[in-house]
Amino acid sequence: MSIEVILQIIAIIIPLVFAITVHEVAHGYVAKGFGDSTAYRQGRLTLNPIAHIDPVGTIILPALLVYLGGLVFGWAKPVPINPNNFLRPRRAMFFVALAGPLSNLFMTLLWSLLWLLFSLMISTSSAPSVLDQFIFLMCQTGIFINLVLMIFNLLPIPPLDGGRVFRSLVNEKYGRLIDTIEPFGIFIVLGLLFFGLLQPIFKMVQYITSVLM
Repeated sequence: MSIEVILQIIAIIIPLVFAITVHEVAHGYVAKGFGDSTAYRQGRLTLNPIAHIDPVGTIILPALLVYLGGLVFGWAKPVPINPNNFLRPRRAMFFVALAGPLSNLFMTLLWSLLWLLFSLMISTSSAPSVLDQFIFLMCQTGIFINLVLMIFNLLPIPPLDGGRVFRSLVNEKYGRLIDTIEPFGIFIVLGLLFFGLLQPIFKMVQYITSVLM
C-alpha cells in the first residue's frame, strides 16, 4: 500500500471519528447540564472513539457496505440518557436531541474555515503537494460527513435526533404513538436507504460541499 493511499485513508478517518464522537459527546454534555449525569458516570463524555463504538453500526455494517460497494451507513453507540433526572423532561430532551446535529453544523463550519485558511496559505502557481491533497481531502470529508450527519439525524424518525425533537414538541397522546414506532425506526431508516429515498440528501450535500470548496 502506497503512502498516498495510507494518507487518503487517514484523511477520511480523522473527520469521520470526530464527527461521530463529538456528536455523541454533545448529547451527553447537554444532558449533564440539564441534570442527568448518566453519560458522565459511565465515562462517555470523552473524545476517545473506542468509548462510542457500536460493534454492528460502527464496524460490521459499514465494512459490509464498503465490501459491497454501496453507500456507507452506520452509527455510534448512543450515549445513555435518563429523562427521569430532568426537571422538565420534554424541554430538556428537545435540547439534548438537538445538540448532536448542532455539533455537526459547528464542525462543518470549522472544517470550512480550516480549508479557507489553508487555501489562502498555499501557492497556486505549482501542483498540489501530497500534504496539500491530504488537507484538502480531510476538509472535504469533514464538511461532507458532518452535513450528512446533521441533515440525516434531523429526519423526524425515532430514534434519530429529529424523532426525539419531534417527540418533545407533540402532546403526550402523539408522544406515546411515536414511542411505539421507535423500536422499528432503524428498520424504517434502512428501508429508506435501501430503496434510494435518502439519495436526495446525499446529492444535496455533495452539491453544498462542492460550492463551499
